[in-house]
Amino acid sequence: MVSLTVCISVDLLQPHFRPCEDLDVTRAIQLQLAIKALSTTASSRALLQPEKIQTILAQAGFAEQSSKDENESETCRASSREQELEWVLVSKAAAQTYGLVLNLLLEQIIPLSRDVWYWDEVLGSYFKTGLYSLQTSPWRLWEWSNEIYDDAWRRLQSTIQRSEDQPAEIIPLYSHWGQFYGLVKDSVRKRSLTEMQTRAISPFARCRAEARTKRSHLRRFREISACGLGVLMNEGLSFDVADDGSMTSRGRSEEERDEWRLLISKSVALMETVIRNVTVLEHGTSEFEEAVFTSVETDADLRHQFSGEQELSSSSAMIAARLQHLLRVHIPTQAIESRQIVIRNGRPSRIIRYWLLVVALVFSSTTLLRVFVHRRAKIMIWIRELGATSIDFWYNWVVEPVRKVIGTIRHDEGSEIAIMSRESLQVDRASLERMVVDFARDNHESGTGVSPNDTDLSLIRAKVREGDLTPVLRAYEKDLRRPFIGTFRGDLIRALLIQIQKTKVDVEVALGGIDALLKSQELVFGFVGLTPGILVCLGVSHWLTGFMGSRKGDKAEQKGGQTVRILRNLDRILTGSTPSNNGGMLSYKEHGMILCEVHVLRQKAQRILPGEIYIEFLEEINDLVDIRTGVERQIRVVDRIRWAYGKWLI
Repeated sequence: MVSLTVCISVDLLQPHFRPCEDLDVTRAIQLQLAIKALSTTASSRALLQPEKIQTILAQAGFAEQSSKDENESETCRASSREQELEWVLVSKAAAQTYGLVLNLLLEQIIPLSRDVWYWDEVLGSYFKTGLYSLQTSPWRLWEWSNEIYDDAWRRLQSTIQRSEDQPAEIIPLYSHWGQFYGLVKDSVRKRSLTEMQTRAISPFARCRAEARTKRSHLRRFREISACGLGVLMNEGLSFDVADDGSMTSRGRSEEERDEWRLLISKSVALMETVIRNVTVLEHGTSEFEEAVFTSVETDADLRHQFSGEQELSSSSAMIAARLQHLLRVHIPTQAIESRQIVIRNGRPSRIIRYWLLVVALVFSSTTLLRVFVHRRAKIMIWIRELGATSIDFWYNWVVEPVRKVIGTIRHDEGSEIAIMSRESLQVDRASLERMVVDFARDNHESGTGVSPNDTDLSLIRAKVREGDLTPVLRAYEKDLRRPFIGTFRGDLIRALLIQIQKTKVDVEVALGGIDALLKSQELVFGFVGLTPGILVCLGVSHWLTGFMGSRKGDKAEQKGGQTVRILRNLDRILTGSTPSNNGGMLSYKEHGMILCEVHVLRQKAQRILPGEIYIEFLEEINDLVDIRTGVERQIRVVDRIRWAYGKWLI
């Protein structure tokens, strides 16, 4: 968003001149090269480094050229064109600096939320407050000792000074140390009584008060920085741009050119004033806005520049020098001061937060090492068995079932499921046919009394295949009338054996049906056999992913949760805003907060949304940051983003 703003501003500042033969060619080439170096496109590298901008401005030679103009007093047409080129160069440098300042404020505001959340957690529970008190106790004890020492040393120095002013005997050195020790005890006693009288008795009271103070300072710093960001976005480099992206006024008339130069000069003064006052936490946002606009209106350089007392070339040189001073002094100073504010009021460093854990690990390391040494053999056995079990599980429950499933898909003979062999039923059925045919041939008298011919035997074989054993059953029924005679002759026993063979064939037929059913579903059984191994592997991988990602969190859920919080913050800022009387627009502070949230949302959407969807999303972002449309329309835009892009963002 900042890069796009700078690109639009820089592209609008292109020079529109006719070539002039009287123009100093060397000076014109020098300025045009500097202008080209400051030109940019809407890419990720749109902003130049501050050192690069300073170098370009320094190499442009504003001071030398202004001294030449004063000495020679040239007022020709070429000088006018040269002044226009200088102003274009200054304008491009101002646009680059404008983008740097906006990025600086954005990078300072966005991380402050984490520190504010930390203090909210500390104040939200007594356990967190007690933990914070324990974590910071060594440092508070160190500060308290330094205060005692400084107080005692100061009182000792004053006592020694008074003794030196008065004529007396020389006091030995050890008496000074004794006196210093007494002063230390006196300071400790007085400070303890004072703390008991002025501070709460609870050890948590001071920590909670300290947390509230730091949270208040961070919130004020965030509000002031957001207010400064809103002021710069609304008042800085506010060119009149038409819908097609071109300037409504091309700066052709002298009056329009003067307005353009005045806008550049005021924007530079505005950036300088915001950078100087954004780290002053003694006043609120209203006082900050009043101080910024008052400082810009009473700026001595601006009044001197446009009062007619200064030439245009000197004005551009003054703006260039002011930009260099802003880049060289004010921006680094503001970065250092803001970093100091965060260090003083932000969450404690990792050393303070984790020194308890480190100390516990250090003291318990000997015990852990002793246990490891004494049980080293068992631990190694456990590790080897765990590895062997994991490998066997992988090959037996994952690799082999997968191989069988692949073989089933390819109809490999070795992978087919079978309860019985293929030829078993045919052999037993053929044996049963021979038994029945032989029995019918041997017992032909039991039927018609005539020996069966080949046609009768073929008919008997066909009936046996269908399960009909009528000749055997008739003989069996006849022998049951005289079982002893049938047993003696052997026909009864033979009929029983044939029926046993028939039962065996029936069982094999049933098993054949079951076997066919299994073969039709063998792929299903293959996947059923593979399922336990897959489930165990998925469970282990999910646990490992959760364990390894416990610090980073699940990326998809984390991104979704972050975008939900961003949309919630946007809706909360808009619904809780106090629109100004100028068309129901947001205040500077609220506009700055909206810009910060939108900046983070755009960065996350760029990594999540597809290309075409992201282009459409940028249109919604542009509508959201345009405060001229009013708060009501901005709220509708947030709702539209929620339901239109929730598939990817939430």
